[in-house]
Amino acid sequence: MRPCKLRRHIETKHPSLVTKPREFFERKLKELCTQKKTIETFSTVNAKATEASYRVALRIAKTGKPHNIGETLLLPAAKDMCSVMMGEAAAAKLNVIQLSDNTIQRRISDMGADVRQQVVDSVRESPSFSLQLDESTDVANCAQLMVYVRFVKELNVHEEFLFCHPLPSRTTADEIFKVLNDFMRENNVDWGRCCGICTDGARAMTGRHSGLVKKVQEVAPAAIWTHCIIHRQALATKRMPQELHTVLDEAVKIVNLIKSRAMNARVFSILCKEMGAHFKQLLLHSEVRWLSRGKVLTRLCDLREEVLLFLAEINSPLVKHMEDMKWVAKLAYLSDVFEKINTLNICLQGKECNVFYAHDQLCGFRKKLELWGARVERGSVEMFPTLEDVLARAELKVECLQQVVCAHLEGMRKQFGEYFGEETMANQWVRNPFSFPVTLKDGLSAGEEEALAELSCDMDLKQRMSDVSLAHFWLSVGTEFPQLSTKAVNVLIPFTSTYLCECGFSALAKIKSKYRSRLLVEDDLRLYLSSVQPRITQICASKAQAHCSH
Repeated sequence: MRPCKLRRHIETKHPSLVTKPREFFERKLKELCTQKKTIETFSTVNAKATEASYRVALRIAKTGKPHNIGETLLLPAAKDMCSVMMGEAAAAKLNVIQLSDNTIQRRISDMGADVRQQVVDSVRESPSFSLQLDESTDVANCAQLMVYVRFVKELNVHEEFLFCHPLPSRTTADEIFKVLNDFMRENNVDWGRCCGICTDGARAMTGRHSGLVKKVQEVAPAAIWTHCIIHRQALATKRMPQELHTVLDEAVKIVNLIKSRAMNARVFSILCKEMGAHFKQLLLHSEVRWLSRGKVLTRLCDLREEVLLFLAEINSPLVKHMEDMKWVAKLAYLSDVFEKINTLNICLQGKECNVFYAHDQLCGFRKKLELWGARVERGSVEMFPTLEDVLARAELKVECLQQVVCAHLEGMRKQFGEYFGEETMANQWVRNPFSFPVTLKDGLSAGEEEALAELSCDMDLKQRMSDVSLAHFWLSVGTEFPQLSTKAVNVLIPFTSTYLCECGFSALAKIKSKYRSRLLVEDDLRLYLSSVQPRITQICASKAQAHCSH
């Protein structure tokens, strides 16, 4: 508006302003600029407080702590530290950070949704993926289905938590598949790119006609089912001669007598301390834990002298077992052999375990069983140090339990053969593509064999393979050898065990305790278990009102 028109407008609409001096308008302009700066400063502080609230919520979720710990512990502690180190003025600035229970819950939900979107986007972009799933009941008697996914991203294979949904009623194959299929459809994930599914051996999962695996293979024909290798290993080592099984049962009774009664546990702990024992307590046996038997028996053997004295003092009829050195020798053998089984179990656990590594561990253990059996037949038990020590102290010979030990080792070797098969693993060309030619059972077409022959003569690729992981190598040659790369990746991507799900259920038990039994746990679990970081800056920028009410 021109000055003359502006003046006529003021005279018409605001005649009182015409008589105002120039200083009046200069003062008003200065006040307006000051208000603008105040609003900008408040907006900046508000945005920083929101971001700080998100970062605190992420730390709470990563540690699995209750949501109210923010306002009851973290904020007061932060204010105390700021007050002491930087003064009251600095501490007062923290009052604008929203850390209430409900606010932390909303922050975790926002970040959980962001992490989920990042994982789903990666799965959509991956040429193939595999699933690992299991179900368990939480503290509120709610059946929870947990699913992990393995996919390709940036020339590497990644494993991520996908979701954990409650099953509304029954844990049947139909219900499990419905939850799984609904998630895939809701997120537009193509079932056709699923190349593997790993579960335990439950009937609902593996039923031939109506199991979950059958339903998944109807929508994902390329999906290969894998029975959790750790579950199979646990089943293969479960059977034993009745003589040893009796020893195991009696050992569990001894442990329960001491551990399940509070007074006995306290008196036994005092006895161990007085005798200078390395440990102060026994361990309770739990059938559902993979490493339980080995750890329980090892601890009982370590404290066998203290246990003998304690049982004698309380006049327990179980003392006769600890006084029988042949029985103690059998216990020592079980302790040694289950410790070796536990070592195998631990080798099969962990992330990024592929089928070749697992096969090597199992093959090596089966050969060790044959070797141990042959040594025991020759009268040597040096591979079982606890048994060797007991036999030497009691002046017993190996022959007193040679037969039962050999029978157990041979039976275990046969059980491993039944659960894992005797045949040599196929697709060895994936592990070593430079050992040409391949066998017929590897199922390569004529064109794929020719491509493999060309690859096997490339010394630069051979050098590259020694410097990177197996999956990274095959993904890196995808441009030159697309068919071979796709086939090799589909061999490497499937999970070999449900180890990640078991870890997830342990986290579920920690987060959803009896004190938080009504918690909707999926977002907390996602932030606790996932390695994907939420995009906090982007989340804050998307908020229309940075400092929302709680």
